[in-house]
Amino acid sequence: MRGDRLISILLLLQTHGQMTAKQLAERLEVSERTIYRDMEALSGTGIPIMAERGTNGGWSLLENYQTKLTGLKEIEIHSLLVSPAIQVLEDLGLSHTSEDARNKLIASLPSIYRENAKDVWNRIHIDTSSWRKPKEKMAVFDVTKQAIWKDTKLNILYQRADGEVMEYLVAPLGLVAKGENWYLVASKENGKVRNYRITRIQEAAPVSETFTRPKQFSLAQYWRDSTKAFVQKLPSYEVNILVTASILPRLQFSGRFVRIIEIGNSEKDGWIPVTLSFDTEEEAKGYILGFADQIKVRKPKELHHKILKMAATTVAFYQSDR
Repeated sequence: MRGDRLISILLLLQTHGQMTAKQLAERLEVSERTIYRDMEALSGTGIPIMAERGTNGGWSLLENYQTKLTGLKEIEIHSLLVSPAIQVLEDLGLSHTSEDARNKLIASLPSIYRENAKDVWNRIHIDTSSWRKPKEKMAVFDVTKQAIWKDTKLNILYQRADGEVMEYLVAPLGLVAKGENWYLVASKENGKVRNYRITRIQEAAPVSETFTRPKQFSLAQYWRDSTKAFVQKLPSYEVNILVTASILPRLQFSGRFVRIIEIGNSEKDGWIPVTLSFDTEEEAKGYILGFADQIKVRKPKELHHKILKMAATTVAFYQSDR
């Protein structure tokens, strides 16, 4: 296991140029102390490992040093050949290029691996698109891609969640596909890195000014940290309810705005206690009312009264519309 990890460290440094102990520890799922021991071991074997101290420091290989560790294990070959999300490749204009590259990779493999590698395509396929949601048009997508490759700043008109349209001058650092949605990751003039949903960018125009990418910036690590921070800041409205056994399977396939916290044991009268979490009270009211007499609210009590009032208002509305 340690031998594999040492090889992984060499390949990571060769690929990324410089990485901190923290970054290596997170990628390899070990402690920073383990990384320090591994670095000592690599240095002891004559590998030219360079350590740079300070906030922008990290570990790197001596300039122009290249490892010759090119052998691939069968499981590593499989990981390269698993079908990527076709929709994502089509958005990027890479679907045909990806297939050609995989064909070339298979052709270069030893015959002992070739047939098994080809069979990966027929056993695993990844489709990230939803069943019915129409694909949103992304008029600025191509402009954004070009700016990212050329390190060109962009002037964008962006519609925020509250509907207000703002103008920003940004340095585009990368694109991230989350489900069916694309996000531009870019830094503003104050240096802060933010996410911009592509479909909310109304206009995007490159300017003549270029920028230098932050040396230590990792798009994957930034997105993981950003996602974690976003989830932690989400509002939470928790409710305790009783449900009939017939709708329990439907609760377990709930939408994005409701999460099941706990499912209890069935009570004597057949009702099952469940704890749900919503983002807001409004989402809870609409969701619970949609199940009519198959859900009863226990807590909070005020939610019980509000749903009762909503139900009475709905009945009165339809009675008056006869």
